[in-house]
Amino acid sequence: MESIKVAIADDHKIFRKGVILSLRPFTNIKFVQEAENGEDLLNGIAVSQPDVVLMDLRMPTKDGIETTKALSKLYPNIHIIVLSMYEDERFVYHLMENGANGYLLKNAEPQEIRRAIMEVFEKGYYLNNFVNRILLKKSHARQKVVPSLNNEITLSDKEKDVLRFICMEFTAQEIAKKMEISPRTVEAIKDRLMERFGSKNTAGLVFFAVKNNLID
Repeated sequence: MESIKVAIADDHKIFRKGVILSLRPFTNIKFVQEAENGEDLLNGIAVSQPDVVLMDLRMPTKDGIETTKALSKLYPNIHIIVLSMYEDERFVYHLMENGANGYLLKNAEPQEIRRAIMEVFEKGYYLNNFVNRILLKKSHARQKVVPSLNNEITLSDKEKDVLRFICMEFTAQEIAKKMEISPRTVEAIKDRLMERFGSKNTAGLVFFAVKNNLID
């Protein structure tokens, strides 16, 4: 199984070491960088080249919000999982729309952290029950708003299908097989939708789709 390189940024050394130790049994996960804050992470990221970053929010010098935005801009291929004690939905929504690929609470079990790492690496995002509840709440709130034809978003049938399969957590290869098109075409459609909706990554695209009721 391919090794997934992981970096962790958290100013509490005991917690940082605890996460690393708890994931040691999963031999396909390899930690390549530890950082005490966002600035340290960004300074070493070019050397460590992780696939996934576990990101705390409250850190000195450069916090997790600033670092997530900077990292998603400078290194868009690196997947970011926020690992935080903040349950406030405003943090979740803001981070997921600005580059995070997943959001976990710090009381998450090691098995869930591993699952999140695997899924963002393979599919581009991880949505657990906690995040799904926030998405559902946002979706219901939007449904109460009187619709406006001027703001209607139109998609082609192919775009709708690709978007629906992405939200169902299928990979580009799986979507291509289902739709009988090439994976490159799937990626091109996804990239076009991300550019059109201003999404920074797949997670942001899913958030936009749910928020705007673009999928059934």
